[in-house]
Amino acid sequence: MAKAKTARAAYRCTECGWQTSKWVGRCGECQTWGTIIEGSSATPARVVSAGPVSAPARPIGKVDVRSAKTRPTGLDELDRVLGGGIVPGAVLLLAGEPGIGKSTLLLEVAALASTPEGAEPGENGGTGERRPVLYVTGEESAEQVRLRADRIGAITDDLYLAAETELSAVLGHVDAVEPKLMVVDSIQTIGTSEVDGAPGGVTQIREVAANLIRVAKERGITVVLVGHVTKEGAIAGPRLLEHLVDVVLYFEGDRHSRLRMIRAVKNRYGPTDELGCFDLSEVGIVGVSDPSGLFLTRRDEPVPGTCITVTLEGRRPLVAEIQALVAKSFLPSPRRASSGLDNSRVAMVLAVLAQRCKISMHEQDVYVSTVGGVRLSETSVDLALALAVAGSTVEQSLSSSLIAVGEVGLAGEVRVVPGVQRRLAEATRLGFKYAVVPRGSLELGSGSPLKRADPQLMSYEGMKVMEVDSLTQALQVAFTAP
Repeated sequence: MAKAKTARAAYRCTECGWQTSKWVGRCGECQTWGTIIEGSSATPARVVSAGPVSAPARPIGKVDVRSAKTRPTGLDELDRVLGGGIVPGAVLLLAGEPGIGKSTLLLEVAALASTPEGAEPGENGGTGERRPVLYVTGEESAEQVRLRADRIGAITDDLYLAAETELSAVLGHVDAVEPKLMVVDSIQTIGTSEVDGAPGGVTQIREVAANLIRVAKERGITVVLVGHVTKEGAIAGPRLLEHLVDVVLYFEGDRHSRLRMIRAVKNRYGPTDELGCFDLSEVGIVGVSDPSGLFLTRRDEPVPGTCITVTLEGRRPLVAEIQALVAKSFLPSPRRASSGLDNSRVAMVLAVLAQRCKISMHEQDVYVSTVGGVRLSETSVDLALALAVAGSTVEQSLSSSLIAVGEVGLAGEVRVVPGVQRRLAEATRLGFKYAVVPRGSLELGSGSPLKRADPQLMSYEGMKVMEVDSLTQALQVAFTAP
């Protein structure tokens, strides 16, 4: 007798749902390692019949958007990143390394959001309506959070605190408080007995997030979820979580420095290219409206291996300093280390210097870093990086009043980058006198690009600007500048 065929075991990816008939170490769809688990074989899709609707469909022009307008949080730098403030019914995910200040930031936001209009945190006055805020902590006790609130002055009558790790209890607090804003710190600590697994697992995070998102949309509550990050810097848990929420924010900075920065990598209600800067201290966290100059080293005399550049974070120009150290190596393979810069970009600039400018570093260690813990990912910092490395190699310093902006190509050319006028205006405001930029970066009043046979000194808003075509020209004019 022929044996009956049994259903083959199916394996699926916990990140994207991709299925395969045998176990593999890496997902064939999302290319994630270690996410393939054994599950039941795929079942055919069920036919779902039509049912009652929650609300009739309306023409898009008749949908009332007044209740979905942004509301300021009270922190101008956070509002800048969010696009004006928080939106009722929106779900935000804030991720960052341990100890970076996520809980302090959100406790400050909760206190400001619960304060009636016209009153300061800690006061009972004001003319606005009641705005209750619910802060749910699963990592600390209520007493620990209260101590932090006393330290930063985040005590208000309408800020409610609950220490819970069970989803049903969290939803019970929502029914009792009826908040306008809810903070969950963190989603990895909240679990539910309705599904298997420990809190923080893929299944638990997916279930908890789905229920909190449903409550937020039904009741118009703004929900802020705190998320842990992995050692690679990605948000822990299923990638589906980032797709479900409306806004994904990253809180970052050097833990040895007081400067903190927040970026939006996903925002359904605003831009994703803005940067917010904060100053974190023992008395709380405040926004830094003018961060230019924080990423510079104040010194009396120029030092070889340093160069100033201006990067654009959204529409905000930031003046930053790049430092390089080239030293003789005693290892068979010289070291290449970078901090605050993209490793692959640094390797490319070093290769161009060696091949196009004949600056050899094959027997030397190269260390490059930014000042103040800022991360520079824009390609406009290539020229400043190349000048800093070249200066350290030949032991020659650049003028302390010079900045360099431009992208370096593999052929040794210096390419135009956007927003040069805005960068030069910021550098002029801070007192810089000279700039090295790609040719054609500035335009005449007629709109035609400047055409010149040789790099010359020209005046732009009181600054002497030198336009160059190649990295070789940039090295010549930069190190001969007054």
